[in-house]
Amino acid sequence: MKLTVVGGGSTYTPELVDGFARLRDTLPVEELVLVDPAADRLELVGALARRIFARQGHPGRVTTTADLDAAVDGADAVLLQLRVGGQAAREQDETWPLECGCVGQETTGAGGLAKALRTVPVVLDIAERVRRTNPHAWIIDFTNPVGIVTRALLQAGHKAVGLCNVAIGFQRKFAGMLGVAPADIHLDHVGLNHLTWETGVRLGGPEGENVLPKLLADHGETIAADLRLPRPLLDRLGVIPSYYLRYFYAHDEVVRELRTKPSRAAEVAEMERQLLALYADPALDGKPELLARRGGAYYSEAAVDLAAGLLGGGGSPYQVVNTYNRGTLPFLPDDAVVEVQAAVGGRGPTPLPVATVDPLYAGLMAQVTAYEGLALEAALRGGRERVFRALLSHPLVGQYEYAEALTDRLIAHNREHLAWA
Repeated sequence: MKLTVVGGGSTYTPELVDGFARLRDTLPVEELVLVDPAADRLELVGALARRIFARQGHPGRVTTTADLDAAVDGADAVLLQLRVGGQAAREQDETWPLECGCVGQETTGAGGLAKALRTVPVVLDIAERVRRTNPHAWIIDFTNPVGIVTRALLQAGHKAVGLCNVAIGFQRKFAGMLGVAPADIHLDHVGLNHLTWETGVRLGGPEGENVLPKLLADHGETIAADLRLPRPLLDRLGVIPSYYLRYFYAHDEVVRELRTKPSRAAEVAEMERQLLALYADPALDGKPELLARRGGAYYSEAAVDLAAGLLGGGGSPYQVVNTYNRGTLPFLPDDAVVEVQAAVGGRGPTPLPVATVDPLYAGLMAQVTAYEGLALEAALRGGRERVFRALLSHPLVGQYEYAEALTDRLIAHNREHLAWA
């Protein structure tokens, strides 16, 4: 089995490699190809990846290249984890929206739109090259904003599935609180990428006992503190929102906080500098503790599960993925991309039935779905008016004066990445 990681020079990659090494019985990788145009980073990460494989006694080989076509030739699956514009672009995404009183974040709101506009054309070009070279390969997208990018890939007819680590993070956290194995936790996970709610926490599978009320009763304070939301709000909701919902439920509070501290991009850039220095140590043969603070916890385990399911191997029978709605949530269009539990097999994911969704969540999902459609149109066709329409539709913007000002700022800060600007 050959797997290719586009963006293989990322400081994330050792997390992924560690999962491939530990879980080789689930996903027997014979060749792992890391492809990246950043030669210096790729050399460091590739060397560490080989040491991780060697330490774990993994028989597979790790190769590195800047040649995308060669990298994807013969690959069974291609994982996308790229960041167009790097941390410098992320810094801008998190900064200029604050000038208009809106959340500055790289995956939602105005900053998320900027990232989508930069990213979608690049991802589609990569996917076309994969299709020309190897039309049977699965594309697994971890590149944000995952919902919009996955929708672009599926709309263009690619064999693609989107992946996020929010659900597997909750699964691991709840298992620890309940004193059970992670495999015993099944989440009733519903929503869009970075706009999800856990409406049930079940023991043993989709039909198992729902212990969400007990979880909230016994551990509500801890969960609320992790989400940075008030405990009484969780009690009133009766569900557990993803931490990204804080941008919606406490928008103005978040804006005040973001204006008084360094951006997350600045923090991550410094972590990356330290991580690359660690990766350069020839004695390092495992992922360093600092990597856990970089983000992407459990990404490797989710990726192994998903790839194994798609390629006919082992893996969990049910996995949270991003895929076409196709009636799963009847209040959304069939071609919306939803993030839900699915049975994953060689033909792709099949979403499990979802119980009736409270209008409190369904309404927000519907609005963000409409935004994502407008955002994708702007990414594919360009134009100031399409950017404005997408911003005006987003619930974190929503006012025409903000949308006008943010449109100007978005284009000014991203002109080098926008072919039409």
